[in-house]
Amino acid sequence: MLGKSVVNALTESARSDIIFFPPHAELNLLEYTNVCSFLRENKIDSVIHCAALVGGIQANIAKPFDYLNTNIRIDSNLINAAMKEQVTNFLYMASSCMYPAITPQPMKETQILTGALEVTNEGYALAKILGTKMVEAIGKKLNWRTLILSNMYGPGDKYDDHNSHLVAAIIKKVIEAKATNAKQIKMWGTGNVRREFTFVNDVAEYISTIIFKLDKIPQVMNLGGGVDYSVKEYYSFVCELALYEGEIISDPSQPEGMLVKLMDSSIANQNGWRQSTNIKDGIKLTIDDFMLIHQGMK
Repeated sequence: MLGKSVVNALTESARSDIIFFPPHAELNLLEYTNVCSFLRENKIDSVIHCAALVGGIQANIAKPFDYLNTNIRIDSNLINAAMKEQVTNFLYMASSCMYPAITPQPMKETQILTGALEVTNEGYALAKILGTKMVEAIGKKLNWRTLILSNMYGPGDKYDDHNSHLVAAIIKKVIEAKATNAKQIKMWGTGNVRREFTFVNDVAEYISTIIFKLDKIPQVMNLGGGVDYSVKEYYSFVCELALYEGEIISDPSQPEGMLVKLMDSSIANQNGWRQSTNIKDGIKLTIDDFMLIHQGMK
């Protein structure tokens, strides 16, 4: 989702002469020699590293080893290859799940590694912490930086039952319930936990403006919308915009993760970051994206 949006932002802004975005079939990031060859042969001077094995809470609980092992291998291969080829600009995408499960809110960059991680996504979080530290070590000599991203949503999201994040999962549930005239939708947990979601195109636009100016921003920086909503509120937004009037039934037996997860993005704000898309406009665009896919038009 983010990678495609970044490519679009760079293309539309003409901020890069040549953009490479190889699919997995062309460049397997789990193969170190292939990564080195690709960077060298194409004379890559800048890398925006969006690639990762990602999924929602259900997928992370089911396969913690995969989320730890695969992401460590992807990051290690690309970071080592980029260092070997002396790539000047490298922007790594980390995650707000790196923060301790119990920590003051909103979360500041200095709070990483100050407490135990949330167990439901510990594998993914550990991989992202390791990747961030590797980039930080190299960033002392090259323009290598890390953005800690909140949860994201928007066009290009995953809408399947096992790997989707909260907003995409809700959209799929609501649209399918409406199509089948279902009177109820089951919601995981109590619906009271709060989450911060940032519109993907806003993040991509910011990335496109800073990729060649990484020396001007801090080594590690939060990047989020600065507002959180409860899971119940996200259901309410989607139901309103999709014109669905059924009942939302909570299932407290299901896992919910951290009670609150909101980042302090004030440092990013001081460095030109602003989220310009409000939550309802962003969700409407994401619903439209889902409908195109659902109707076989995309």
